[in-house]
Amino acid sequence: SRREKQTDISHTQIVTGNKMSDRTMRRQVLLFISVLSLSSVLGQVSYSIPEEMAKGSLVGNIAHDLGLAVKRLKSGKARIYTGDSAEYIELNKERGVLLVKERIDREALCGQTTPCALHLQITLEDPIEFYTVTVEISDINDNAPSFKKDEMKFRISESAVVGAKFVLERAMDLDVGVNGLQTYTLKPTENFHLKLQSQQDGSRKVEMVLKKHLDREAEAHLSLTLTATDGGDPQLSGTMRIDISVLDANDNAPIFTQEVYKTSIMETAPKGTILSTVSATDVDQGSNGKVSYSLTNTLDDVPIMFEIDEDHGVVKLTGNLDYEKAQHIEIYVQASDDGGLTDSCKIIVEVIDTNDNHPSINIMSKTNAISENSKPGTVVTIINVQDPDSAENGKITCNINEHIPFMMKTTSKNFFSLVTDSDLDREKASEYNITVTCSDEGVPSLSSSVTLTLQISDVNDNAPVFERSSYEAYIVENNTPGLSIFTVKARDADWNQNARVSYILEDSSVNGVPVSSFVSVSADSGVIHAVRSFDYEQIKDFQFRVKAQDGGSPPLSNNVSVKILIQDQNDNAPQVLYPVQTGGSLVAEMVPRSAEVGYLVTKVVAIDVDSGQNAWLSYKLQKATDRALFEVGLQNGEIRTIRQVTDKDAVKQRLTVVVEDNGQPSRSATVSVNVAVADSFPEVLSEFTDFIQDKEYNNNLTFYLVLALAVVSFLFITCLVVIISVKIYRWRQSRIMYQSNLPVIPYYPPRYSDTLGTGTLPHVYNYEVCRTIDSRKSDCKFGRAGSQNVLIMEENWRM
Repeated sequence: SRREKQTDISHTQIVTGNKMSDRTMRRQVLLFISVLSLSSVLGQVSYSIPEEMAKGSLVGNIAHDLGLAVKRLKSGKARIYTGDSAEYIELNKERGVLLVKERIDREALCGQTTPCALHLQITLEDPIEFYTVTVEISDINDNAPSFKKDEMKFRISESAVVGAKFVLERAMDLDVGVNGLQTYTLKPTENFHLKLQSQQDGSRKVEMVLKKHLDREAEAHLSLTLTATDGGDPQLSGTMRIDISVLDANDNAPIFTQEVYKTSIMETAPKGTILSTVSATDVDQGSNGKVSYSLTNTLDDVPIMFEIDEDHGVVKLTGNLDYEKAQHIEIYVQASDDGGLTDSCKIIVEVIDTNDNHPSINIMSKTNAISENSKPGTVVTIINVQDPDSAENGKITCNINEHIPFMMKTTSKNFFSLVTDSDLDREKASEYNITVTCSDEGVPSLSSSVTLTLQISDVNDNAPVFERSSYEAYIVENNTPGLSIFTVKARDADWNQNARVSYILEDSSVNGVPVSSFVSVSADSGVIHAVRSFDYEQIKDFQFRVKAQDGGSPPLSNNVSVKILIQDQNDNAPQVLYPVQTGGSLVAEMVPRSAEVGYLVTKVVAIDVDSGQNAWLSYKLQKATDRALFEVGLQNGEIRTIRQVTDKDAVKQRLTVVVEDNGQPSRSATVSVNVAVADSFPEVLSEFTDFIQDKEYNNNLTFYLVLALAVVSFLFITCLVVIISVKIYRWRQSRIMYQSNLPVIPYYPPRYSDTLGTGTLPHVYNYEVCRTIDSRKSDCKFGRAGSQNVLIMEENWRM
């Protein structure tokens, strides 16, 4: 059961903790704490599989061994965690088994460590459960013992005594246990036998022991085979050939002609320089009398510094000498014959000093940064200079590069200090690379240099400076509040906090209103934003000042003047001044039937409170009772006849004129012009009598309907307010030319003078046109006289 498979968590972690890395241990401890806090079940299962199993091989039925249903693995979203090791094992949730995911090489995974095991964790959710799985990897005999060399050679004198030992190379086997290296055999065994000695590390020392005298005359060469065998099934083995050369007996040793040789050499001598030649003689004949030379120094650098010709005994320099390290060198030379007999001598070398050492510069105390207001004489760095040479070669002088505000001073023997020589200014130079050069007095002189980097720390001695002496920016009216207008930028030559500029809007007013109601400035970026939406018709430009202040203590500041110019936008439609559209009377222009082509009927007068091309007006005839009778001047708005008026033309003519500005997009207004085609006033009245009666009837009917609604509805008061508002609106429309904010000269009705003295209506009048006299609009004021009749009647004239 699952409860029977639970184990002691702490004991499991202590045992497995000795076999894994500290990082894996920490992860398991964290997993253990989380498992305890969630009250999950902990179980442990162990498996053992051989190495080199094929991918997909079965490791074990984990669902069965843990007492879990396969569907529990799916519902619990079972996951396998392998830690830092490669993923050799995978979980098949469909079958509830563990499979080999990658080929496992025990030797690559664990080396010689035994036992070799993989530690896995399996977690489930809903509820959380935690299981540990140990997969032990057992070794198979897949590695044969092997020797590093295929052959070993020995030269053994025929005078060698019985029992002489010769160490052989050991074999290596990557397998462990019974599959590892077990035994050695040596064949043939007539002259030698093997001796194995156990070592502290568990390995065995292999020795070949001479068991009977060698006879060079009977057998000059011996060939043996050393075989290493493991304990696997089947057994694997490796071999190495042993080649033995039997040497002739030697009973005379070489003898040097001198026991001590002396010589001298300059320490700067080049490689290959010959120091001395030694000589030894051997009275033996043949190979036993041939002498070879070698150096026997082992505790010093002589074998690296010198070499000897093994045949002729010539000693040469192969390295670099240093008088400061060694003034005298002893070289031990050995002469050997082929039989192994030797003699030795000594060569004493005296090294002559030369100026070959550069001064060594050591920084004793160093300042990385110094304030720009430091006084002259401030110590920046103290250095110590050493030169191992002696006498004049060891005397030192130090200098620095020119044109910098520093100088070198000698404080004591071999000690120098770098001090400031004049005032510093970080804004001119924020950093100095000071090269200190120290030279000795040898011939030739040797020198060393070091470069010191010194930062000049800032003092707040510079106020912010704006990029311009003043700023001027444009913004289109009707902007969105919060819109970014432009950016002021000030720079401070100081550094860090002293150069951190903040922007402040200075208090001022525009037409009595605080400037902060118009614009704001970002303290960090200097971006100026519009606080409100601007109206060009109300304000065309304004000025204010922005202050730039740094973050020093005390802070320094500067200010700049900023002018904002409002650009016009086509946001006003044209306003018609004449003819005046009123609700209380009907105005009609009278055209006699005798009017010629080009007769001036009337003139539409309009203005646009915008400026520039937004105020350029054009006039177009939109509708007319008879479009073939009238036309409208595109630029001046004059309505003229385009053909001869005939008796067939209707008395009542209604024209609709569109006044359009030149903005983008354009805006327009319409005006209705009533024209009466008649020669006399009575004729016009007879034509309009029925129309006026119909109007009175319609007005009476409307009054009764309104009265009825007021009686039966509780909204009487509301309706009354609406009626009053409509009346006021119509009255204001009639007075629009007086209420305009722009300097507009009001239009006056035509003035008639009875100059002809005949007829009911005069045919001559004085006509005045008035336009805006704004300086940015075209100024126009002119008078014109012509034959024109004007008829003013009550009520609106509808065609």
